[in-house]
Amino acid sequence: MKDTLKSFQKLLEILDELRVKCPWDRKQTFDSLRSLTIEEVYELSDAIINRDWDKIKEELGDLLLHVVFYAKMADEQGKFNITDVINALNQKLIYRHPHVFGDVKVSGEQEVLDNWEKLKLQEKNKKDKSVLAGVPKSLPSLIKAYRMQDKASHVGFDWENKRDIWQKVKEECAEFEQELEKGDKQKAQQELGDLLFVIINAARLYGLNPDDALEFTNQKFYNRFTYIENKLRQQGKSITQASPEEMEQLWEEAKKLENNDQQ
Repeated sequence: MKDTLKSFQKLLEILDELRVKCPWDRKQTFDSLRSLTIEEVYELSDAIINRDWDKIKEELGDLLLHVVFYAKMADEQGKFNITDVINALNQKLIYRHPHVFGDVKVSGEQEVLDNWEKLKLQEKNKKDKSVLAGVPKSLPSLIKAYRMQDKASHVGFDWENKRDIWQKVKEECAEFEQELEKGDKQKAQQELGDLLFVIINAARLYGLNPDDALEFTNQKFYNRFTYIENKLRQQGKSITQASPEEMEQLWEEAKKLENNDQQ
């Protein structure tokens, strides 16, 4: 613990010096760092997906720098400092874990999550906010849909029988198909959104993360498609010179290789 505190103090001292002596660090603001912070989170996400532990360590450091940087700028403006940030987090963790720091009894993980959302709602009600207020508007749409559905479920707004959602999936699929046949692109796009939303909800009900699922398929497509490109390149061809039949054959080869690797 002493080493951790010493290292954290060193980081604060380094940033203090950078804000004074480095032209780039000195000019940064909340607005200029915001997009960079988002980029750092995605870089951390990539490292986690790849299980690149050295990269995960590096990206966590970059994120920590951003946290400290924001707190430093706020301190300069007399708003709050890094100690205030940590104290607020400590208070929140204790308040939202009454089953650990209080006398509340829970039966398992699901009850912990339900209590967490209820406690958050009590905090928000003091500020007259919605259950969904904690879902950032700038989240990617797929993740946002999942988080909104998840938050609503913790306060009782959910399907009583998860199997009933499949009828809703069929209904939304039929409505989407109808609008496509009518040629109404705007309505078709709206129906597509409804279909995607209910599929995401179905995934949630069955304990699946749709973002992880889609990322798995994205990576699978990437691996297969680049396999096609590499094989064609070995044959002295570009992908634009290959026939659909050739590409399909190489696609199937890539699938077989995947299956062999998984066995």
